[in-house]
Amino acid sequence: MSTIERTVTQEVVDYIHGMSLAAIPSNVQYELRRCLADGLGVMLAGVPAGCSRVVQQYVDEQDAPAKAAVVGTTMRTSPSLAALANGVAGHAEDYDDTQLSTTPDRVYGLLTHPTVPVLASALAVAEETGASGAAFLAALGTGIEVSCKLAEAISPTHYMQGFHTTGTVGVFGATAAAAQLRGLNAQQTRFALGIAASKGAGLRANFGTMTKPYHAGAAAENGVVAARLAALGYQADPAALDGPWGFFQVTGGGAEPERVLGRLGAPYTLEWPGVSVKPYPCGSLAHPTMDALLDLLTTHDIAPEQVEEVRVGAGRNILQPLRYQDPQGGLEGKFSLPFCLGILVLRRRAGVAEFTDDVVRSPEVRAMMARVHPYHSPEVEAMGTERMRSVLDVRLTDGRTLHCEASTSRGTPERPMSWAEIEGKFRDCAHGVLPDAQVASALALITRVEELDDVGPLVSAVTARG
Repeated sequence: MSTIERTVTQEVVDYIHGMSLAAIPSNVQYELRRCLADGLGVMLAGVPAGCSRVVQQYVDEQDAPAKAAVVGTTMRTSPSLAALANGVAGHAEDYDDTQLSTTPDRVYGLLTHPTVPVLASALAVAEETGASGAAFLAALGTGIEVSCKLAEAISPTHYMQGFHTTGTVGVFGATAAAAQLRGLNAQQTRFALGIAASKGAGLRANFGTMTKPYHAGAAAENGVVAARLAALGYQADPAALDGPWGFFQVTGGGAEPERVLGRLGAPYTLEWPGVSVKPYPCGSLAHPTMDALLDLLTTHDIAPEQVEEVRVGAGRNILQPLRYQDPQGGLEGKFSLPFCLGILVLRRRAGVAEFTDDVVRSPEVRAMMARVHPYHSPEVEAMGTERMRSVLDVRLTDGRTLHCEASTSRGTPERPMSWAEIEGKFRDCAHGVLPDAQVASALALITRVEELDDVGPLVSAVTARG
């Protein structure tokens, strides 16, 4: 084993053990409740998805002890399998929040989806252990902060060479939350993080397939397993994030420890730079361009038949992940600028109902996609990747061209969603999964989760009955 010294691993361990809800400022607690509402909402939205149904079948086949709930269903299973199913559902529609970057060399949109892996882990372990709402919310905050700071610290090579950090780094946030809720001591927590370092995985090659949501589910499941194994006495390298054979070096070619050392909770990532809540259930890299197009369409009252061509200039940080020029189904459509923009021209909306196989394959949608032309813009790319920048030109049949530049979208700290909008998104996500009265009850409990003696009532509010 490595000699224990002042490492990033040790910094994370100390942070996990020093956290409580009382230590979290009230404005950050508000953001945590926002994360909770948005995270539970997107889990409910993802319950009917094909990938979720397959995982639910797999979970059902395991005949595991019924200690934790699968959100939006009547199923109960082991904490690790519940975390898997809820994590997959939470990322199934690609509707969950996104970490923001703080410097131009950190690629916005390729850091991590912070909430879902941590929430899926924390909810399962909190239910199993009978944790209070305050302990649950604190663990959620701990895990999100750990995930975001580690994702920010690792070399950008990690993302650019094809790792999906929601899986690779999300496992550390899931482990942190589970370790805190289980009350692991410092040595056990170091071992849990060491186990997680060997379990974190996820490749961007699987964007546009069922396996992208699996990254979030596996991160949550592996975090639960890592903490449980450590509690039972399983050992690992106590500084597995660090050193020549540690996670940072092996998967990213290094890191900037100063982005973690002394920075956990100083400031909280939820405080600055914040995280982005998604207005559309698709790759966040498309959102500023989508909002800019929607603004043009509504401001100028443009009908679909008036649009001759839509041209989008962007850097490779956007064009490479959004790589499907001719998507063949809803999952590929989530990573396709021609579809994301084409459907807005046709319907002026892009919700869960639009990202389906039937819609993507319909003749009118395919005809509109043929009018959308993304292209590489060196000028846009040279401006940096800490924002999702693009230039948009809409050429109309009457000869006019509407032009705008995009760099932010609704749901970002610059254009934040109000609590009413967060509740509206939750209701849309839960529609058809839970009855309206139960949705209202869930929202009421979320707003005062820290007052609950245990998380049971909240879990009951987001699971199906009978």
